[in-house]
Amino acid sequence: MGAGDLRELYQEVIFDHNRSPRNFRKIEDATHSADGHNPLCGDQLTVYVTLEDGRIRDVSFIGHGCAISTASASLMTEAVRGKTVDEAVALFRDMHIMLTENHPEKDFGKLEVLSGVREFPARVKCATLAWHTLHNAITQSMETAKTE
Repeated sequence: MGAGDLRELYQEVIFDHNRSPRNFRKIEDATHSADGHNPLCGDQLTVYVTLEDGRIRDVSFIGHGCAISTASASLMTEAVRGKTVDEAVALFRDMHIMLTENHPEKDFGKLEVLSGVREFPARVKCATLAWHTLHNAITQSMETAKTE
């Protein structure tokens, strides 16, 4: 598969997740949530997480934003469901490195489609918004556990 074909495939996955975002809903009984806002472009979302025994049992988001922001949030919810908090935090770190610095030697699966955003610095915040918001929601749970 050539570079042009790969770029086209990546674009199609982003368009698909933007048109039909997965897990786009409010979780009424979420144990954690956080709000995220990108004032540069107006992207805004809320991430809901239901943690059970240190695992992400359910995760979703609501809000509005550009195609990259929405697709990133949709892909993120699929990627972290079932993971432990520690696994999700590690994936957040790896994604942040992939989107802002260089590509770690790691298989990102479907999340790989977001790697091209690195070439467009103004769009990196769009791709990372959902990830930072998830990180805020789940690290609140870690902070809560430390104080109890």
